[in-house]
Amino acid sequence: MNILVINAGSSSLKYQLFHMEDDTVLAKGRVERIGMETAILLHEPKDKPEVHEVSEILEHTTAIRKVLALLVHPEHGVIASTAEIHAVGHRVVHGGESFKSSVLVDHEVKQEIKRLFDLAPLHNPAHMLGISAVEANMPDVPQAVVFDTAFHQTMPAQAYLYPVPMALYRKHKVRRYGFHGTSHNYVSERAAAFLGRPLEQLKLITCHIGNGASCAAIEGGKSVDTSMGMTPLEGLMMGTRSGDLDPAIVPYAMGKEDLTLGEISSMLNKHSGLQAISGLSSDMREITEAMEAGDKNAKLAFEMYEYRLRKYIGAYAAAMNGVDAIVFTAGVGENSEVLRKRVCEHLTYLGVEFDDAANRTGRGLERRISTVNSKVQVLVIPTNEEWVIARDTYHLVQSTTH
Repeated sequence: MNILVINAGSSSLKYQLFHMEDDTVLAKGRVERIGMETAILLHEPKDKPEVHEVSEILEHTTAIRKVLALLVHPEHGVIASTAEIHAVGHRVVHGGESFKSSVLVDHEVKQEIKRLFDLAPLHNPAHMLGISAVEANMPDVPQAVVFDTAFHQTMPAQAYLYPVPMALYRKHKVRRYGFHGTSHNYVSERAAAFLGRPLEQLKLITCHIGNGASCAAIEGGKSVDTSMGMTPLEGLMMGTRSGDLDPAIVPYAMGKEDLTLGEISSMLNKHSGLQAISGLSSDMREITEAMEAGDKNAKLAFEMYEYRLRKYIGAYAAAMNGVDAIVFTAGVGENSEVLRKRVCEHLTYLGVEFDDAANRTGRGLERRISTVNSKVQVLVIPTNEEWVIARDTYHLVQSTTH
């Protein structure tokens, strides 16, 4: 069975075509600048030269049509016809309280995703564009949706509720939802396999550290707390997002700077974090290079970032009354040996014994960066959210055909 995985943004679309029997990626690519005359399409077929096109792509239906044409292209394609695409899986950021697991797309599911637009106005409408575009091009192919929030639906009320009037929860579902659930789910399963222990017996802290970043406390395979909140703005300091701050700063800054709601939201989401403190970049690689070259603002940005991450690890060790392993994943977590080292050197109170040589080698591989005898194991596990989407889609389709 071949599964096409799609992650649709408002002006972009990423895709991967999986052959499920041997877990191979037959092709992957992306379309950028949808809605413009100079849209960019990059197609990377397995064992063939990549294709790079610039053309007018004004909406997602056209983008999907062009992707499908390349997948079946005599020279650049990897399948003979679109009939060899047996299902399509979509990433959807917000499932609210409605979705605790992945589901097949039907009319009711689409209506519920639309109802949740208010909770994820930048993401869910774009995901719906992707679903509609697939329907327009392949109306008979089953589609599934995999939600970033679903994995965290196991959190207890004490973790997901905010100490504000309950009317806000009852009327408007104001609560913690958490994100990156697909990634936290995947790396927790891989960590258990790496350690050779049942997931049900482990207390894990998973750190998905990329331009967006979140930690999760996972006990017995279930998320019991996570750092992102009702939106992806809460929690850790990120590339351009502030993470945790005193909520009174919002009305104070609005009054002092005469900002609108839109402007304060833009400031906290797009002009804060590493970008704001360093004055240089939201990219940890550039921050680290500048810090090592003596840039004081880059050093401060790095130290704030690392300190806040370390605080969350400590908080989740307390929340679970212990931790068996800490897992680093995603772009920064997988690639910044400097950040991992700085965090781990300050976790000796937990019993972490850091292995500096292991930390510097094995990039791209699942590996241990603590000593074998460390009381708390520290792992680096590359995430694979697209594979989880493909797997869930495969199981959903299989369950309906048997």
